[in-house]
Amino acid sequence: MLVRLLYASRAVDITPEAIESILAQSRQHNPLSGITGILCYGGGVFLQAIEGGRMQVSELFGHIMKDPRHRDIALLHYEEIDERRFGGWSMGQVNLTKLNHAILLKHSEKPELDPYSLSGKVSLALLEDLMANAAICGRV
Repeated sequence: MLVRLLYASRAVDITPEAIESILAQSRQHNPLSGITGILCYGGGVFLQAIEGGRMQVSELFGHIMKDPRHRDIALLHYEEIDERRFGGWSMGQVNLTKLNHAILLKHSEKPELDPYSLSGKVSLALLEDLMANAAICGRV
């Protein structure tokens, strides 16, 4: 059974090297577990969707919860799915530097990434809009 999990967290280390380390680790390990997803990062905040088998996604989220590189982890949305939305990525990254801030304003009060102030469904819609309109790195 396939599931999708969406969470937000704050980066402990916001250096480009630290963020790239998270992406590199995801891209190395996720394909082995059948995990796909997308990561949006901006202003020290992560918004990430992960998809795959129920046990694999649950196990990965358990590791994220213990990962010292993340804090203030919040589960935003969890659902059983018929098909993957992010199947073309081992872990894609939304490039917020190439973003039209009107996309953020479509879903939130301010033109900044703040999934903590949004519902899970709105956060997922925001992530899908970001994916559709921003540059994506890391396609498989």
